[in-house]
Amino acid sequence: MTDRPRVEAASFPSPLPAELYVPDARQQLGALLLRDGVLTVEQLEWALVEKESSGKRLGEILVERGLAPGATVAQALAEQHGLAYLDLARADVDQSAVNLLPEQLARRLGALPIRFTGEHLLQIAVSDPTNVLASDDLRLALGLGIELVVVAAGDLQRTLDRCYRSSIHVDIGETRPEEFVPVDDVRDEGATSAPAIKLANQLIAKAIEDGASDIHFAPQAHGLTVRARIDGVMRRIADVPKALQPAVTSRLKIMGELDIAERRVPQDGRISIRYGGTPVDLRIAVLPTTHGEQIVLRILHRASGRIGVPELGMSPAAEETFIRAIKQPYGAVLACGPTGSGKTTTLYAALEYLNDDDRVLTTVEDPVEYQIPGVNQVEVNARAGLTFARGLRTILRSDPDVLLVGEIRDEETARIAIQAAMTGHVVLTTLHTHNAASSIARLRDMGVEQSLLAASVNCIVAQRLARRLCLSCTEAYVPTAEELSLAGAEGIGLEGVTLHRAIGCTECSGTGYAGRVALYEVMPVVGRIRRLIEASTEEIFAAAVDAGMATLREDGLRLCRNGISSLDEVRRVTGDRLT
Repeated sequence: MTDRPRVEAASFPSPLPAELYVPDARQQLGALLLRDGVLTVEQLEWALVEKESSGKRLGEILVERGLAPGATVAQALAEQHGLAYLDLARADVDQSAVNLLPEQLARRLGALPIRFTGEHLLQIAVSDPTNVLASDDLRLALGLGIELVVVAAGDLQRTLDRCYRSSIHVDIGETRPEEFVPVDDVRDEGATSAPAIKLANQLIAKAIEDGASDIHFAPQAHGLTVRARIDGVMRRIADVPKALQPAVTSRLKIMGELDIAERRVPQDGRISIRYGGTPVDLRIAVLPTTHGEQIVLRILHRASGRIGVPELGMSPAAEETFIRAIKQPYGAVLACGPTGSGKTTTLYAALEYLNDDDRVLTTVEDPVEYQIPGVNQVEVNARAGLTFARGLRTILRSDPDVLLVGEIRDEETARIAIQAAMTGHVVLTTLHTHNAASSIARLRDMGVEQSLLAASVNCIVAQRLARRLCLSCTEAYVPTAEELSLAGAEGIGLEGVTLHRAIGCTECSGTGYAGRVALYEVMPVVGRIRRLIEASTEEIFAAAVDAGMATLREDGLRLCRNGISSLDEVRRVTGDRLT
């Protein structure tokens, strides 16, 4: 914008608003936007009239009325005041810089510390550089030199919301919301200090708000690094000073009712909280490391809404095969994939499909992730002796029609589950394997007889979770041959096809993605595949493909064609192989 020739006010069509005739060397905002063809004279005149009557800033009115994009107004303001413009969606915000300015003050001043640009110089994002008073307040509050950059007002507001999170409302028995546990029960003074409580609350709240599945508190030589797994990808969210590390660690252990005096052995526990009125369970795992105790919190949302098979997003052919398998009077349906790939969600959708008064549905899980009316749900409790195998044996004596076994972890559970599928029950269960075909070999390795497998397995579903493209910033493009080659997608019919790719904006924290979608590989165990139970994984896979099975990669490319995900993301979750 700055390299374009400046147009004098007199060169604009008459009549012009009086505001534009200013002898000041600084060009007015309206004049800059007129110069660049963003506004017409009539639009500017109308906006100036509203400015006088409402008292709002001109840029604010233009954005609210849809006359100019927020980024365009911000760039013009930056030029007007001789400042740099910053695309906040692509900026790397340093949380340690953010923490220097209290939330209340940051919101009042409309300013956000972004990063350190020198030993005593801090870069500050503002949407209104005319607020000189705010600059003075900032210098007094920070005690540092400041370097202002102009950002879009909407981007600034969203980033403020993301960087400053309110505390979690926690309800554990008679616990006061601000403290997690009664002070009388606390054995570590540092863990009850306000900074430790507030920091632990804010970090957990930030992760939950961002949709994280796990929070990692990893001790380092000079502090505690906090990262969250969001949409399947780790993201750094904070760095805790070394001085606060013991207090924060103890705070988290107290929340999980663990022994804070024991720092040499692993521990695990569970925390139940409420966030925004919604119950959330946290599984806590503590592991001693060289620089202190590593703590990982697994976030388990108790889903209240029901998920049906249509909501899974399978292709029509895969959905038809899946429904046909679960509708059989007996037999096993296996969902396989790595941890966190959505296997339980898929099986719960199957439970919902089968949940009627004609059937008795029972589950044994670790933990019970979703509560479904009409389903008898049993939670594994290893300390009390309730394992998958033991629970499964007892459940089989209680006359169920449909069984959901949370996971096949050992030979005994595998044998009981497959035998149950053979003796008149529909068995839904999960297995950790890479694809559908390799599940057969995995069950054979666990000691399940091949004859039982051939007679009892109806269908195997392999799946992965890929990130969805952010709808606010996705960009359409036609990939070149080189781009297809780099993504491992050459020669498979994508030449000349319009796809979409990630860009990044404040709505998606600059990642280009928001939410996740499942990729499915649905393999019915019928015909030739049933006869190949004793064969190798490669032979079973080839037979399934010949029979029309879409592989994980092919299902991912379906999502790319539909503008749901990107080539890069599908390659990330499926690897380089077309299979």
